[in-house]
Formats: sequence, structure tokens, C-alpha cells
Amino acid sequence: MEDPALLCGRGRFLDDLDPLPGTLTAAIVRSPHPHARLRSVHLERARAHPGVAAVIGPEEVTAALHPFPLSLKTPMPYYPTATDKTRFVGEPVAVVVASDRYVAEDATELVEIDYEPLPAVVDTDKALDPEAPKLHEQAEDNVATDRTFHFGPVDETFDRADRVVTAEYEFPRYSSTPMECYSVVAEWHDEVDGPAITAWANFHGPFSMVPVLAGALGVPTSRVRLHVPADNGGSFGIKAGIYPYVALLALASQHAGRPVRWTEDRIEHLLASSAGSDRSMRFEAAISDDGRIEALRTDLVDNVGAYLRPPEPSTLYRCFGNITGAYRIGAVQIRSRAVVSNKTPTGLNRGFGGQQLYFGLERLIDTIAHDRGIDAAELRRRNFVQADEFPYSTPTGGIYDSGDYSQAFEKVLENADYTALRQRQREARERGEYFGIGMASVVDPSATNIGYVGLATPAENRPAGRGKSGSTEHVRVSVDLNGVVSVLLGTVPQGQGHATVAQQIVAEQLGLQRDQVRPVVEMDTATTPWTVSSGSYSSRFAPLLTSALVEAAERLAVTVRLAGATMLDADPEELELADGRVRVRDEPERAVAFRHAAGLVHWDPGSLPEGASARLYEEAAFTPPESKAANQNDQINSSLCYGFVAELVVCRIDPDTREITLEHVSTVHDPGTILNETLLEGQIHGALAHAIGGALYEEMRYSESGQPTSATFMDYLCPTAAETTYTLDSDHMQTPSPVTRLGAKGSGEGSSMSLPVAIANAVSDALAPHGIEITSLPLHGNVIHQLLTEEIPATEGTH
Repeated sequence: MEDPALLCGRGRFLDDLDPLPGTLTAAIVRSPHPHARLRSVHLERARAHPGVAAVIGPEEVTAALHPFPLSLKTPMPYYPTATDKTRFVGEPVAVVVASDRYVAEDATELVEIDYEPLPAVVDTDKALDPEAPKLHEQAEDNVATDRTFHFGPVDETFDRADRVVTAEYEFPRYSSTPMECYSVVAEWHDEVDGPAITAWANFHGPFSMVPVLAGALGVPTSRVRLHVPADNGGSFGIKAGIYPYVALLALASQHAGRPVRWTEDRIEHLLASSAGSDRSMRFEAAISDDGRIEALRTDLVDNVGAYLRPPEPSTLYRCFGNITGAYRIGAVQIRSRAVVSNKTPTGLNRGFGGQQLYFGLERLIDTIAHDRGIDAAELRRRNFVQADEFPYSTPTGGIYDSGDYSQAFEKVLENADYTALRQRQREARERGEYFGIGMASVVDPSATNIGYVGLATPAENRPAGRGKSGSTEHVRVSVDLNGVVSVLLGTVPQGQGHATVAQQIVAEQLGLQRDQVRPVVEMDTATTPWTVSSGSYSSRFAPLLTSALVEAAERLAVTVRLAGATMLDADPEELELADGRVRVRDEPERAVAFRHAAGLVHWDPGSLPEGASARLYEEAAFTPPESKAANQNDQINSSLCYGFVAELVVCRIDPDTREITLEHVSTVHDPGTILNETLLEGQIHGALAHAIGGALYEEMRYSESGQPTSATFMDYLCPTAAETTYTLDSDHMQTPSPVTRLGAKGSGEGSSMSLPVAIANAVSDALAPHGIEITSLPLHGNVIHQLLTEEIPATEGTH
């Protein structure tokens, strides 16, 4: 139902709207240096420019704002502008507010900043060095967080293992490059009882911003009102980094005395918005002679850029409960570190934490298979959690609710005709061709339990009674006097079709035609029911919001049946809602229209039985009891439910150009109950496209001196339709979740986590005769050329 307006150019994106009268426009002055001390910032010439209403810089920011509250206590304060020094290219230093963007841009050139360049560090390993340039003087070094966890008899298992396999991997930093960049309109009100802020922003999870913004602005959360327009041109997590600009534009509004708007351009977005964190990782597996993985050690280091900006270090912990993937691994040791560097701060990116984890884990599975001389598919079979083991508890506290991993995996092999593919590969290799087959099997977490963020703080330092387990979604459903049902959603969609699914579910629950249900997706924190964890991220809609919808619809149905019973002189328990009517279950011809029953509640509530509620307005919140705060042993069920994705990739490498061509992709998704197959397929196609970008093209690169070298689409390559012409077999299966009302799990992130490593496994398989192992992404032609021309002994082949 969302499509017609968008296809006809009637979308209502924030830059199309003028929500606050008299709005001025801002332009931002950004640092050209990756690391430099601010000797002085002079704003006078810019302030004197005709048409300029206000100019603010570090002095105004530190005078009015507090550092943003961080996820853990670390002496690395973060403001919306540089204050003492700049720490990445593109960091805001000043804001010019003027009558229009042209005047504002001109005036930015009049801001005079005296920089003292400092040595920069961008490489993760170098940033870990105690002698590296230190980004934050108050901190001991560049390590923002460092925790080690033990679950089960790790050391004992490694000591008695038949074999230990070790591997190191690098996952790149890349973005999701949504069509619509950041956009903010903000107004500061000085009221009798204190300041208040009204802001419009195109972020898909506004509620988590409220306490962070309120903390920086020094006001109660009730004084911050956020709006999100009905249409949002994508995010995929990247727009979680918009909140510093909301605070900055609010302060600019205070100085200008009028509302201020700012819309980011593409260069600004690639330079300074956000990205998924690049990760260095080391895996060790204790295995038996027959290839069963008995214990795992991991060392994960995320490069989070210049600041540990909330919600980081989420990327390290979002997949904590499913760190062992689809496999029965009884003991785990995890070291989790986040290091700051002179890069743009990181944040959420589609499948965040999952792409990084599974790149390492699924490459490790193939490495073990090669080491043991076992087919990669067979090794997975031997280690899968079995169907009769659900609900399955992982060592780290995850509770896999349902699934049949073996069945899904066999389905993907059958659909791809795996046996025939291996025969084709043998024939291709005889001809000297580069032909590879890769696979991946991943557990797809959904309905995040935000309590995982607490793991960055040791259990003894987590205050009693201050735990976190946010996994709640709210919804408001009402029926008007004509029987039309309105549904107010709190999930802030960005193209996933939430309105379509909500309409479908409520119509089914109340026995109505879909056109009698009207979903509303515009967001206002002052009027929309919400909790701090509400929003469209971590695949929350299908498991959480739909469960709340069912609860609200059930309560409404009770009142409508009671009204129908009054009109039919029947027992409410004998009635059902179907075909737009309230009817006697065993005498369906005895019925009244749904709208007439609803009309009775509105017009004649006195006719209802004594003590009956005349309420056709229900608000429901689904809070699953399975989501708890981390326990004292640091175990946590980091997501409510867990789907499954099995993927197989066939690739060829051109012997002359080194170009990688994906010939075939076979994918099987188990998202629990499928709510809408068309939308599921859309999510799969979109996730595959994002995955291809991260695997083959996209990377936010920096020179050793800290200068970005991919700040335009000439250098930052995104896949287009031409790069997604592979043959796709997409199949599904359903193992309904027992912990959600409809059995549904999330599905929007799965292939973004599984396909990058499946491609890497396929390329590694293609190059295996040359003794080359793939240990990093992206894999464009230059990388393949380098690998094939370097003289790498087969026993040491790494990249």
C-alpha cells in the first residue's frame, strides 16, 4: 500500500516538507585534517556576511551542551563539534545559519580556523600500539573498551583437542549509502519553565535518541519532541548517527532565534555520517579428528573511529548470544575490544555485528574443512544444532527458539544441485579455469534485546536495579464510528512495508476487508506510544510489533463482540468477526455489520451491559519475558528470536581481467511464520545487493595520513543493476517461533550477513589450487590480481 504514492512522486520526505514556519538554512564547516589541535576559531567575518543570522563554533557548543552520554564510562567525551581538536576529516567545527543554503555556503568560507596538524592513526593494529598518536588526552590509550569472557571449560577443551585451527581475518568498513541522506529541522524554544526542543529528523529509531539528546542539551526528556516524516529514503542503520546534528541544529536555532534546517549532501555523507565498523579478528577452534568443533576462542577488535559514539560498542555485542552461529560449540572465550582512530565514528549498518562475526566464523568453517580434508558442506552437517534440540541454549546465553538448520541447508544444496556443481568444478579446473563454490549458514538474530550493551561494563560495576533488557514495541489501535480502524505504529519504517503488513494483520484479526484498516506511520514522540527501544532496527517489526498488534486487536474484538451480542441478543462467546460482520458462529446468517456494532459503542454506550467498557481504543505493548538483562555470569539472550539462512554461491574469475562474476546464488530463509512473501522476497533482494557491495566493491578507504580516499561515488563503488544479474534461487521454510504471537521472526538482515562470506568462500575455493586463502574483503579485480601475482607458498597463503 506504500507504493502508489512513491511511484507517482507523491512521497513526503523531510526535504519536501516545511514543518516549521520561518526556517533558516545551515551549512557546516568541517575539518580538512584527520587530527589537529584547534589553536583558534574566528567567526566574526562570517557573522558579518549579509544574510547570515548566526554562526556557532566550539565555544558556543561547550558553553551550552554537555558531552553526549556514552554507553560506558570512558574518558573520551563526544560533542557535536570538535572542541579542543579535530579527530577525523569531516568533523564539524562550526555552523553557519543564513537565509538560504547559497548564502550559508558562501559564509562558511569566511570562518577562520587555525589548525595545528597532529600525527594521525587509522590502522587498527597501529592504534592499539601504546606509542600510537593518542586521540583523547584524558584516556590512557586508544582502547575504548576491553573485556574478556569465558563460558565453559575452554582451556581444558583446547588442551585435550585432537587439533587446533587458527585464522585471522579483516572485515572492511563500509556504509549502506541510502538514497536520502541526513536531514534535520530543529527549533529551540526558551519557555517560562525552561528550554524545549522540537526537531524533525529522518532517523528510523528516534526514541533511543531522546535520552542521549536530552543529556547533551541538559533538559528533561519530556522537553525534547522528535518527529519523523511518513517517508524515509532508506537508512539500514546508518542514520542512527544523525543525533549529533539534531543537537547542533537545535543550538544553532537558539542563536538564530528561528528554526533551522540542514540537509546533508552526498560528499558530507560519505565523509562524516557513519559506517559499519571495520574489524580485525582472530579465531581459534579446538576440533576433533572428525571435524567437530568443541571449543572456540575469539579476539575481536572493532575500529570505531574517532569516538565511541552511542550506540557503540553495539557492533561488538549485538550477536553475543549467537556468537557460535548455527553450531554446537560447548565452550567459548571472547575478547572484545573497541579502538578509536582518526576515522569517521561508526554505528549501525544492516546486519551490524553479524557481517563481521560470520565473515570470521564461516571462513573458519571452510578453513577447518580444508585442514581436515572434509567437504565444507559435510563439516557443517556434522556441527549443526539439530532440530530436536530446540530451544537450544548457547554457552553465551542465547536461546535459539526454533529451527531445522539441517533441513534448510539440504534444501539450498538440492536447489543448487551441489553434486553436479562439484563435477562442473572438476571439469573447469581441468581446463585451468577459476571456478568456485562457497556457502554460508548463519543464525539470523531479530528483536534485539538492548541489554547486550551492558556487557561492555563488568558485572560488578553494573548498578543493581539499573539493568537493560529493552525489547518492547507499542501500538495504538482504534475504531471510529463508521467502523474504520486506525493503527498508529511506533516502528518508523524506511521502505519495509510495515503499513502493508499491519493493515493485513489487523484486518485478519478483526475479520475486515483491508481497506477498512488505516495504518499511520508518521512519528511524533509527544503523541506516539513508545519505549526507549522502539524503532525500525535489528529486525524488530515482525516479531515484536506484530505481536503487539495481535494483542490490541484481540482487546478491540472483545468490545465489538459485546456490542454485537447486545444487538443480536446473543452470548458474546458465541460470536465471531468475519467478512466485515459480527456473526453467530453456528448461525452465520445471524449477524450485524462490524461498523454497526462499532457505531453502537460510539452512539449508544448506555445499551451495553452494566459495567461494560465503551472503549474502542486500545494500546498494547508486547514485552517478551525471554528478554532479560545480562546476568552476573555475563550471559544474555541478546535477541528474542533467531531465524536461519543458508546460502550457496557459484563464481568465476576471469583469467585476464580478474573480474569476479557471480553465476548463481541459491538462498533459503527460515524467518518463522512468513507474514507477506512479496515483502520477504524484497528484503532478501535488498540484503543481497548490500552484501554484494560489501563483498566486492564498497570500502571506506583512508590514506596512512588519515585522508579519506573514497568520498565520492567515483571512488566509493556501489553495486548497480548490472552487478546483480546472477541467477537467483530463493526458497523459504517456516519453523514458527514459540515466543512471538504469530510465530514470526525478522528477515531483513539475513543475507547481508551471510552472502559476503559465502562469496569469500567461493573465491577462496576458486583460488584453492594456488594455495590462496581469502581473509579480507572487498574482493575486486585488483585484489585478485595481487593475490595471483604474489609468490605465496601454499602453506602460508593468506590475504
